Order: sequence, then C-alpha cells, then structure tokens
Amino acid sequence: MMTMDDNSPLHAAPQAGMTSPPAPTGEQIAAQAEAMSQRLARVRTEIGRVILGQDRVVDLVLTSLLAGGHALLVGAPGLGKTLLVTTLGRVMGMDARRVQFTPDLMPSDILGSEILDEDESGRRSFRFVAGPVFCQLLMADEINRASPRTQSALLQAMQEREVAIAGTNHLLPRPFHVLATQNPIEQEGTYPLPEAQLDRFLMQVTLDFPDADAERSMLLATTGTTTATAQPVLTAGDVMQAQALVRALPVGEQVVDAIVRLVRAARPETTDDPAIREAVAWGPGPRAAQALMLATRARALLDGRLSPSIEDVAALAHPILLHRMALSFTARAENIRLPALVDTLVGRIG
Repeated sequence: MMTMDDNSPLHAAPQAGMTSPPAPTGEQIAAQAEAMSQRLARVRTEIGRVILGQDRVVDLVLTSLLAGGHALLVGAPGLGKTLLVTTLGRVMGMDARRVQFTPDLMPSDILGSEILDEDESGRRSFRFVAGPVFCQLLMADEINRASPRTQSALLQAMQEREVAIAGTNHLLPRPFHVLATQNPIEQEGTYPLPEAQLDRFLMQVTLDFPDADAERSMLLATTGTTTATAQPVLTAGDVMQAQALVRALPVGEQVVDAIVRLVRAARPETTDDPAIREAVAWGPGPRAAQALMLATRARALLDGRLSPSIEDVAALAHPILLHRMALSFTARAENIRLPALVDTLVGRIG
C-alpha cells in the first residue's frame, strides 16, 4: 500500500551494505502501544490545562500529528487556534514557529533565500538563509490571505519534507507538520486554497464555540493573576517513535474494507449511489484512503487500543473527507449539504 509520505525516514530504503532491523513482534508492539498510550494521556492532560472546552479539536489535531500529517484549523477568531499550536509544540517537544499570512507575503519569506556574501578578501559567494519553514511545527496563520503563489510555496514542503531553492534541495527537520488556520467569517480579500493543497492536509478540523460550562471555566482561568502553563511530556524523537508505532499497529480486514468502500462511495465515478453521482462534482482520491488508514490507527493509539475499529472510520470521516469533496452546481442550488451526504455514506459501512 502506498504511504502518505514515501520520502519519510520511516520508509526510506536501507542504504547499500546496511540491513533492515527485524520487524517487531506482536508482543513488542502491544507493549510499546501501552506505554505510548500512557504518555499520550499525559499529553492530553497538559494540553487541557491551557486549552479549555476544545477536547474534540485537541484529539483530532493529536490524531493528525500521530498519523504524520498536517491539519487545517477552521474557526472564528478567539477560539484558541494560535494558543493550541504553541501549546502543542511545547508539550510535544517540537520547535514551533508561526507565520502570519498576508497578501504581500512572498514565498521567500517562508522558505528562505540565497544572499550574496563578500569575505575580507573580496571573494563573493551565495549563502542560503533558511526561512521559518525550517522547523518541526509550522503554524500558517490565516493561510488563505496570501496569494496562490505564496500558498504554493508550502506544497513541496508538506508532501516531500524538503524545499528546492535555486536548484538545491534542502531537507526540513523531522518531524515536520503544518497546522494552518482559516477564518470562515472574513472572506473578502482572501484566496481560497486550491484542491491540490487542500488534499495535502490530512484533515480539516472545525472549531466551534465552547459550551457554557467550558466558557465559564475559561473566563476564570484566563482573567486572573496567574496563567496556566503546560509542561513538556514528549520530545521530537518520541513523536517520531509514536508515528512509527502507528504504522505498525494491525488493521483488521473489516476496517480496510470499510475505508475502501467509504472512499469509493464518495466519488461520483465509482459510487453506486445515484444521489452521490448527481450531487458531487468531484470526490476524494487515494490520499483520503491513506489518511483514513493512518488516522484510524492513530486514534486507536490515542485511546489506548491496539487496533482501530469501524467506529474510528466513522468518527474520522467528516474531517478527512469533507475538504476533499465538492458539490455540483445543481446540488448547491438545491441546498444539499456535504455533511449530510457523508453521514449517509458512513451509515452504510457498519
């Protein structure tokens, strides 16, 4: 099966003269999964000290990171998107940086550029100055405010974990993840993300307003004389070990079949449902199936389970499929909604 990132160190081919380490046994995987699940529970606890009322969002973003993917956070201002990213970087031991996307932002402001240096002898040479993308957790704040030219600067970085500058490829730190934000309220002067870039986000996470109890706790926690802080629990190396463990978790045939049936049923070209064929202009590609396979394993590990279930597929269908689908003009005119269509498809995979 193809992977989300064939260039990742977890899937790099062994070099000449080197032998691959033996595959872990089932007992070793179970022991590693139990230990990692306990540490991930501590990660949740530490994040919960700072991020209140967004447990579902925290779990989805953690699932995306454990699966080795990127996430697009969509929500109104003031819901803690920036605070979530900085807290994740601290708790998970990753170097986090933030880039505010604006209409005048240039690709070199993200990737870096070559500058001309002159030494004491007068000899001139080019030197590469790395941009903020050279980190482990990049927050692309309001990514749709930058021009398509600047948005596309992240395409290679998100898929291949490297960037090409002046004909030279520069590897990014490992692990590397992009958490981008979008404001669904203000759309004037923005540039919608192209489908090719949306497909590179493993999932789209929608942030809703907290309930009354959570909002009350938030008021008391953030307007006093002290501010809650989260303590580091993992290191970047631990995160990579967790991502390798996710890929080693067993997946039952029923879960694999459910993923394949769900993704193929969401495409107008391969579905058996005439309603989908008429309402959906284009559907999810193979990368959606890969995302579901990895994300269901990650969700199982986060919950302390050894293997995913069909319930995991159903729970992750919306954040993984919705941004990879588009309604036809007729469906939009008839006020058909994608979430309702996905709910119908999910109901058939059980």
